[in-house]
Amino acid sequence: MSTHPKRYEILLVPAHVEDRGGALSADSAVRSAVVELTGRYGASGYPIYEGHGVVADIDPETRAVEALLVDGRELDYGLVALVQDAPAA
Repeated sequence: MSTHPKRYEILLVPAHVEDRGGALSADSAVRSAVVELTGRYGASGYPIYEGHGVVADIDPETRAVEALLVDGRELDYGLVALVQDAPAA
């Protein structure tokens, strides 16, 4: 049985940002949120993470965001959700 990471940081970045690796993604984020594993699974079948107004189904293997709500609403067009390791607590 695999264990899922307990926390991630989700960055909401404008889609036009070309380099999505390294510091540029964090510098370009219009919002970020540290989300924690809830122990529940979403309709996508992936674990649900939530925190700071963000609820996301995240595939822990690929770090793909399969479903996302920001303050109870779908992500605005033109924004991309990126997942990275959460900063140390």
